[in-house]
Amino acid sequence: MARLRELTTWFLYSKSINGAQGLNVTLTMRVVVAAQACLLILNLDIDCFDNWVEVILYPGAFRINHEQADANGLVQNEASVLTGESWLRGPVILSWDDVERDSFHPQAGHNVVLHEFAHKLDGLNGVMNGMPPLRRGMNRNRWAEDFNKSYDELSLRVSAGKSAFINPYATTSPVEFFAVVSEYFFTAPAILKKCCPAVHRQLTQFYLQPVLR
Repeated sequence: MARLRELTTWFLYSKSINGAQGLNVTLTMRVVVAAQACLLILNLDIDCFDNWVEVILYPGAFRINHEQADANGLVQNEASVLTGESWLRGPVILSWDDVERDSFHPQAGHNVVLHEFAHKLDGLNGVMNGMPPLRRGMNRNRWAEDFNKSYDELSLRVSAGKSAFINPYATTSPVEFFAVVSEYFFTAPAILKKCCPAVHRQLTQFYLQPVLR
């Protein structure tokens, strides 16, 4: 697809993709990341990927430390092992092991590149809250109603121990819900349409592009 090639070339020219922990990033690896990231903006504006310049690739899952206050207000250091992370105005950080798996041995509903770059779209309003800036003609109230209803229904199913149909990580927060359903929209649209038809309709309007089957 000519448009995707153009966007991928633009991405490779305008963004740096660097390795961490001694990872040697080849041209093939850079193209794999860039092409999948650009699927999200195939019919959006390249400004959607503005205000940041770097992708960081770790060889595998990486550990981060962060501070979190408990119920008594005491701040504790907690460590998490992640396969991807997207900073609001900073880099996108990815595990190459997971990028490679998702790219060459795909599983329905799993794509760390799509997930983390969906967070970038979500943050275009200055905050990641599950509602990216919508296209002209799209109704914010309808989007919020469709997403909130689907999110609540899915959360209730997970809480009750029932099948979630899609990755239950989507119930972590509205932010993660948007990223997970974006993964499904591109990699397993039939599953998303069956599980969350209203959300599928909203994403069809938002991304305005053929989806991967």
